[in-house]
Amino acid sequence: MRHARRRPRTRALAAPAVAALAAVLAAALPACGGGGDAPSATPEAEASFAVLQARVLTSQCVSCHSSAAPQGGLALDGASAHAQLVDAQPTHPTARADGLRRVVPGDTARSLLWHKLVWAPGHHARDYGLPMPLGTPAGLTQGELAFVRRWIEAGAPRDGRVADVALLDDRRPQRIPTFEPLPRPAQGIQLRVDSFGVRPNFERELFVLRPLNNASDVFVNRFEFRMRPGSHHLLLYDFDNARSQLCTPSIRALAGVLPGQVRDIRNPDGSMNMLAMAPMACHVFVAGSMTQTYDWRFPEGVALRLPANTALDFNLHYVNKTGAELPGEAYANLHTVDRSQVRFVARPLNLGNEDLVLPPRRRTTVTKEFPVRDSAMTIVALTSHMHALGERFVIRIKGGPRDGQVVYENTDWEHPAMTTFTPALVLRRGEALVSTVTFNNTRDRTVRFGLTSDDEMAIIFGYWY
Repeated sequence: MRHARRRPRTRALAAPAVAALAAVLAAALPACGGGGDAPSATPEAEASFAVLQARVLTSQCVSCHSSAAPQGGLALDGASAHAQLVDAQPTHPTARADGLRRVVPGDTARSLLWHKLVWAPGHHARDYGLPMPLGTPAGLTQGELAFVRRWIEAGAPRDGRVADVALLDDRRPQRIPTFEPLPRPAQGIQLRVDSFGVRPNFERELFVLRPLNNASDVFVNRFEFRMRPGSHHLLLYDFDNARSQLCTPSIRALAGVLPGQVRDIRNPDGSMNMLAMAPMACHVFVAGSMTQTYDWRFPEGVALRLPANTALDFNLHYVNKTGAELPGEAYANLHTVDRSQVRFVARPLNLGNEDLVLPPRRRTTVTKEFPVRDSAMTIVALTSHMHALGERFVIRIKGGPRDGQVVYENTDWEHPAMTTFTPALVLRRGEALVSTVTFNNTRDRTVRFGLTSDDEMAIIFGYWY
């Protein structure tokens, strides 16, 4: 994410920080095949990377990271998999800003692949998105991690045996702590979705309407989330009854939009429940995250007002790629401040381009302009939302002295960072935000705007006053 073609104000990890991080990484896992000893002889004739690709990448990663639909721009099938990893730039903006590559030969601490595969909390320098592979209760086994680690530390070669294939026989799960509920905020409101089951080899997305039970207005200056492993996202929505004819209270009640009622958007056979999806046309973004833990604050003196008697639609999406039921659960803390501490009342920004027609087997770039309607708009944060076909989301300023300036850029649809502007980004009447989104439709059919993961979206979310 960038301001005026600059990266966010982050910096690469200093050498002492990398050394400390490496020590944490080493402590998180068992010793890999005897430390510095040479790998033991095996009858395996293949190179270690070929074993890694067959036994780990193909079996657990290619379902999402294939050349047909490379999520995050990463394809791990075919002959190009090694080049896609070694010394390759990641698409995740925070990882790029911290100087990581997908794999740095000899250096696990600077290899994003390693950070994504190790699930133990505390081993990341910062938030690099969801742990992988998605849809498993604890990710790779200890033996698989040991094999990956040995391969990276040996220089990540394409050819040659540098890791003992016997490591893969260790099927013990990673050592990760038990999921702990998020403590309640000292001042504020906690919302939660109680533990629920996600069927084997199933994708479950649900909504639960949660009243805040606030008798008067509240002012939120911080959002804090925590989800069980396997989550894809957590979103909180308000409703705008004027957005669609589907937004009347009677239609919402017919769709089951009632406090505490779980509304699944997929039927047991995997088909979409269109009635349960209808209220999505009424949603207004409040907050959200695509990582299992999330903690974001407004700038000092800025807070979001939620009127008295607000009820938020709590949206969770879980993916289970295992043969056993996976538990889901999530918490959301809305930290509040007194009105006297609020100088500027923020409002959600929700700017969507629904005019999407993406022909099959083609790249298509769509652009939409969103002019400033008020005398001025002060933007404190921006993020983006697109689905799996999205390759690049750019937001520019149009008009005024900064005409053409890029203020936001994202190339990883799964992990769109929230870019906070310090100082705030001020736009005046006559200026506009312009979204330019590039999609790569790898499918054999035309894809249009829609609410399911098989459709596409191009939405700017954020906050302004």
